[in-house]
Amino acid sequence: MTQQHDIAFVRTEDAPRMAPPPSEIGLRGWLWRNIFASMADYSSPGKAMVSVFMTLITIFTAYALIWMIWTVLNFAVFSATFTDPAGIKREACVENVGACWPFVQAKWYQFMYGFYPREEVWRVNICFAMLAIGVAWLIFPLPHRGKVAVFMLTGFPILCYVLLNGMPIEQAGDVGEVVSGVWFPLILMGIALAGWWLTASGKYGDVVAAFAPALLMAAVVLGIFAVLPLVTMVIDVALGTEVVETNKWGGLTITLVVAIFGIVISLPVGMLLALGRQSKAPIIRYSSIIFIEVVRGIPLISVLFFASAMLPYFLAPGVDFNKLLRAMIGVVLFASAYMAEVIRGGLQAIPKGQYEGGMSLGLTYWQQMRLIIMPQALTTVIPGIVNTFIGLFKDTTLVLIISIFDLLGILSATLKDPEWSTASTAYTGYLVIAMIYWIFCFGMSRYSVYMENKLNRSHR
Repeated sequence: MTQQHDIAFVRTEDAPRMAPPPSEIGLRGWLWRNIFASMADYSSPGKAMVSVFMTLITIFTAYALIWMIWTVLNFAVFSATFTDPAGIKREACVENVGACWPFVQAKWYQFMYGFYPREEVWRVNICFAMLAIGVAWLIFPLPHRGKVAVFMLTGFPILCYVLLNGMPIEQAGDVGEVVSGVWFPLILMGIALAGWWLTASGKYGDVVAAFAPALLMAAVVLGIFAVLPLVTMVIDVALGTEVVETNKWGGLTITLVVAIFGIVISLPVGMLLALGRQSKAPIIRYSSIIFIEVVRGIPLISVLFFASAMLPYFLAPGVDFNKLLRAMIGVVLFASAYMAEVIRGGLQAIPKGQYEGGMSLGLTYWQQMRLIIMPQALTTVIPGIVNTFIGLFKDTTLVLIISIFDLLGILSATLKDPEWSTASTAYTGYLVIAMIYWIFCFGMSRYSVYMENKLNRSHR
């Protein structure tokens, strides 16, 4: 019998590498993976039909996107009128179907400053410069960003109000009268600080804890309004500025003033309302719930009308706020209610163990909130907070209802100029305004993404 032996072959070198399939490389591979990937699944007639439908939707969307981009570029660049060297205004754009950029050049000052006097516009430019430097300081990894953030949230709005409004020495009145208005808020601040010290020291903490924070915030706000005339007078004596009434403010200046004021005030007020809604004290809890639900159930236009027309009836005789301040109060009340719900969502996402850990360390309620709970809650709801800020920034256009000419209101006013009455003038103005709003909103959105990534704790 013949014995058979198994013959084994051992390869001494690598086999030649085969080229990848054409559907996996190059433009074809990218299209197959990202556009026509669903076409590969024909396991059933239903899935095949869905794949074909999704591919048709992709092709239609790509065509619509290309068509829109080309239309905008054709209007804004290729068919546009860029210069008017002869100074003939509307005649330069009347025969052109594209954008009328000379109109934007002629009205750019009003878009930025409204009716602010040209000889005093340097004050607005200083505020714009401080805003740009502050934002850049917070975005880039520069030292002392915490201190800069505190200044941008507290000192910057006050300093800009002083610069924009102004108050000459002859209108400031007697210094003694100005200083005397500070005593009452200072007394309140002293009482609040004493309450905070009693709470921190553990003496009578249960009684004082419910009132000290609210009293401290009220005293600080009253103190700011009382000290503001004195600070205004001192700065204006040094700079020699004059009063510019708020009815002369307009354009991007008004938009930023209302938006920054609303953002700065609505965040802490929303935090207090969110904590108040979770409070065990019935008066505080139900007061917060009523305020939040009532304000959220009313359109912002109604709130602005209420702040403009009815707010003076709730003030003491002789006390009056100008129209802009009334609008800012209405915006703050409206934004605070939405901010409270966003922050409350973050508070509810915090596990109970975090509260128990704070209590095990012997921390008081406010220490737990400040050191443990609130930082985590705010980090969790950064997208919601920034979304509220973006909505607030865009809602500033509604102040036109009460005759305050913001960026969109100034455009509506300039379009009535017969010297620039062409078919493309309005479209050009709205395109510019849309780009300005998009730049600010997109910037806030990207900064929120940066903060999310920086504060990410890898909990996902």
